[in-house]
Amino acid sequence: MRIGYPCLNHSVPCQANQTFRLRSYTPELLVTKIQRNLACLHQILCYNIQHNLRFFRISSDLIPFASHQVNQYDWPTHFQAEFQHLGQLIRQHELRISMHPDQFTLLNPLAPEILARSIAELDYHCQLLDLMALDQSAKVQIHVGGVYGDKAAAMARFCQNYRQLPDRIKRRLVIENDEVSYSVQDCLALHQQLQIPILLDTLHHELLNQGESLATAFAAVRPTWSAADGVPMVDYSSQAPAGRRGKHAATLDAAHFQMIVTQLTGDYDLMLEIKDKEQSALRAAHLLLG
Repeated sequence: MRIGYPCLNHSVPCQANQTFRLRSYTPELLVTKIQRNLACLHQILCYNIQHNLRFFRISSDLIPFASHQVNQYDWPTHFQAEFQHLGQLIRQHELRISMHPDQFTLLNPLAPEILARSIAELDYHCQLLDLMALDQSAKVQIHVGGVYGDKAAAMARFCQNYRQLPDRIKRRLVIENDEVSYSVQDCLALHQQLQIPILLDTLHHELLNQGESLATAFAAVRPTWSAADGVPMVDYSSQAPAGRRGKHAATLDAAHFQMIVTQLTGDYDLMLEIKDKEQSALRAAHLLLG
């Protein structure tokens, strides 16, 4: 099992998601921000290697405005050497990498312009992983999307739009269950049509399910991952006390964590979506791996 956390590390003196306001855009500022983000990402990965945290979600803001029309700069060529070096580091230490575009990246919207922007955003995420020469096990995860008053139509629209995606996106895309609209069972229905892998989010399953246990849900989603996709990815968190429904906890609840992982059998890589990031991941690793 590889254990990890998303995007930020509070133990290193930098952030790999520095951006700026659109009105401030210049190619020079863009290059400066990307250079700092890539250097910080290298620091974070080195920290993770040193502490045996081998699963990491790279921030979508690594390249500011990457899919926006304002950004016409050839950043892939400019930073080719840096991407190659990062990819070598990841492969050498057998790290697992994922990315997660924001909630506005949708494959089933009603508005064509939202779909076009979403596909451009997905293409950027996949391009980034390709630039690091990472294999198909490096994934981009999204939610199914909205219901728009007709869930069956929304799911059919997801399938129609997914089938039109280029292969470079399809090979990396996975869907996860959410806590409001699309349960594991809904994701399985989409998998039956698309063969898309399903990432199980344990907190979302606790909040939205069809009565099946977490163990049953995970047993159902595990076969959706092929050998090329790698072992299944699982997102873990617990409900923040007194927080809105689905809000992630500030720090690891050890008892809840151990209760959840005892229900997950077989190989998988575990992403801790907890506010204190690497600190909870370190505690989790100690609990599970010693």
